[in-house]
Amino acid sequence: MATSLFKWLIFLTHPLYITVTEINHNPKDKVMEISCKMFTNDFEAVLEKVTHAKVDLSDVKNKTATDKLIADYIQRHLLLKLDGRPAVLQFIGSEKEEDGTWSYFQVNNISTVKKIDVSNSLLYDNFNQEINIMHASVGGVKKSTRLDYPSAEAVFEF
Repeated sequence: MATSLFKWLIFLTHPLYITVTEINHNPKDKVMEISCKMFTNDFEAVLEKVTHAKVDLSDVKNKTATDKLIADYIQRHLLLKLDGRPAVLQFIGSEKEEDGTWSYFQVNNISTVKKIDVSNSLLYDNFNQEINIMHASVGGVKKSTRLDYPSAEAVFEF
């Protein structure tokens, strides 16, 4: 009993570092839609480390500047190849929701895709316990994987 209670207390005091990335092919619009969710406080800490400045993702007055920080960071740490060709992530926007921040990207002119190569090192700059969970959907088929720091590479084949 004491051992299990101790393990539970350690779990409660040990922070959890998780991001979720969703990649969805929209064949009607020929677009690959990408969304990333990160805990806001963790994301702010990483952005502050990179920029050496205070970052507040809740500050609506600086939304344009923070969106640029978000886009630049994610475009450096989330790299996709679609059927072997590097994809350029176009930033669509971001939104804060409770304790998380969502960011949205898309890749245009994607009629079909059979293979998605992903390099995902989101938040690895700050947290060596980071877990990056990824879901990819193509043609109604959904696949998922989990990357634990320092692993950053995944492949989805459809």
